[in-house]
Amino acid sequence: MAMYHFVSGYTSKLAGTERGITEPVTTFSTLFGAPFFPLDASVYATMLGEKLKKTGAKVYLVNTGWCGGKAGTVPRMKLKYTRAMVTAALNGSLENVKYHLDPIFNVNVPEECPDVPSEILDPRNVWTDKAAYEASAKELAKKFHENFKKYTSMPENIVNAGPKA
Repeated sequence: MAMYHFVSGYTSKLAGTERGITEPVTTFSTLFGAPFFPLDASVYATMLGEKLKKTGAKVYLVNTGWCGGKAGTVPRMKLKYTRAMVTAALNGSLENVKYHLDPIFNVNVPEECPDVPSEILDPRNVWTDKAAYEASAKELAKKFHENFKKYTSMPENIVNAGPKA
């Protein structure tokens, strides 16, 4: 899972940080900095996987974006919650909690985290319009799939770690 997201480099272009952008735009930046990586992305993804296995390091994805609806229509994740999630990842608090598999994004979602309301850990819980969440999540998953098609030499285990929509 970590290698898939590392290779994808998913982010958003935001108003105020990019010229001509007035609302958030999904974008992918291979390895979060492709121009600085001269080898094929599969080499770096494999290296990351080997390092994670060797060291036993854990990888967590933290939502620093919007929570509860489409970008720009709801507030961003509160900084105090982002900090609490990072602290929990660093101090090991997330190693002994229950997780469930997100059926679209194929990631394990913690069911609790110290100092973070449990309902915001899974984004589908905080969207009032559940159908809009499903549609938005599936659209984003399709964008991940489309983006990943360019990685023709990627090992199958990394390809299979992506979204399932």
